[in-house]
Amino acid sequence: MALPLIVLIVCFILLMALNVPIAFCIGAAALSAVVAVGGPEVGGPPPLLTIAQQMATGFDSFALLAIPFFILSGMLMGRGGIARRLVDAANVFVGSFRGGLAYVNIMTCMLFGSISGSATAAVSAVGGFMVPVMNKMGYHRDFNASVSITAGTTGLLIPPSNVMIVYSLATGGSVSISAIFIAGVLPGVLVGLALMVVDGIISRRRGYGKGQSMPLGEAVKRCLAAIPCLLLIIIVLGGILKGYFTATEASAVAVVYALLLSMVFYREVRIRDLPGIFLQCGVVTAVIMLLIATSMSMSWILAYENIPQDISEFLLGLTDNKFVILLIINVLLLAVGTFMDMTPAILIFTPILLPVVKQMGMHPIHFGIVIIMNLCIGLCTPPVGTCLFVGCGVAETSMTKILKHLIPFFLAMIVILLLTTFVPGIALVLPRYFNLL
Repeated sequence: MALPLIVLIVCFILLMALNVPIAFCIGAAALSAVVAVGGPEVGGPPPLLTIAQQMATGFDSFALLAIPFFILSGMLMGRGGIARRLVDAANVFVGSFRGGLAYVNIMTCMLFGSISGSATAAVSAVGGFMVPVMNKMGYHRDFNASVSITAGTTGLLIPPSNVMIVYSLATGGSVSISAIFIAGVLPGVLVGLALMVVDGIISRRRGYGKGQSMPLGEAVKRCLAAIPCLLLIIIVLGGILKGYFTATEASAVAVVYALLLSMVFYREVRIRDLPGIFLQCGVVTAVIMLLIATSMSMSWILAYENIPQDISEFLLGLTDNKFVILLIINVLLLAVGTFMDMTPAILIFTPILLPVVKQMGMHPIHFGIVIIMNLCIGLCTPPVGTCLFVGCGVAETSMTKILKHLIPFFLAMIVILLLTTFVPGIALVLPRYFNLL
């Protein structure tokens, strides 16, 4: 039984070292493991057919339809001038404080990230606008990039979030999308507040600028302009919680709303822009779906070989201390996040680690928030942190220069991660309030 696992791990690591795209790494490793098991003896069909069947099974989920719809709504909102209006609104509330522009950056990334459902979109759209402004006002370029990079990840915790849909799929549907959506709100807000605390301390020490309060009329005007953008979150979450529509149906409603907002209300997206947006959405969706399909085939071979159960027995055999095991899991996920993208990491490690935490009495929704928070930190770390690379590109700086500025923000994110890990109520209080548990 050890041979298929060894073959899978060696093949996966070797292909990653050769810089093969992650989806092909996963698929080839799963195929190699099936061959090592004995081919037709696994379930009748030859290895290639077995993998193809498992990949097709991975697509057989109505909930997955929400992913392309949310991607499309996020792209429409991103092209529709949403980031600029959210920046203006955030500036009304926090722009007058010491280090106010960094506060504006963080708050806008939280709002835009939740609307778009993409951390990299938040870093590029908000950071692309805010970093040059902060540079002109005397903030350090690398500090500005660090703020955008870390704040962009909060949108993956504040719904709607595609990775939460992926997590629900990885649990076999045992976690409802609406429950995991609402569970991420409080942890996401806490991460944003922790980043603001770090910003406040650094800004006071370095004397970063203090903004000026604006006239009441201008403040009201900016807030009113941003309200239609924020209504998307209310429509999606409110509709799901009230039972008006499912998460998948909510994603389609989000597309219709984004179209109306971008093309009719703000008029920044034209009909001739739509083919390019649809094409981009199709490409992104295809990449995600291929990752899901190949990851499901890997999850199947792991389950066939009882790997999750073996790992569960191993970890529980090390110690009966729940806190130690949770610390080990967090360290493992933080390490995984440094070299693997979020979607395949969730699909691969959820089936492996979920049985462990269930035996300790940890709720699957709580674990879902913990795994997402860990992998959000990974988006900001080398060597494959997508937010890190986007932020460096936006700020026109290098990874080596930016890392020392990222450390205080990393520490803040880890503090909230540990707090959420060991205080289940942070993730579960809202689902309980709305009777979703």
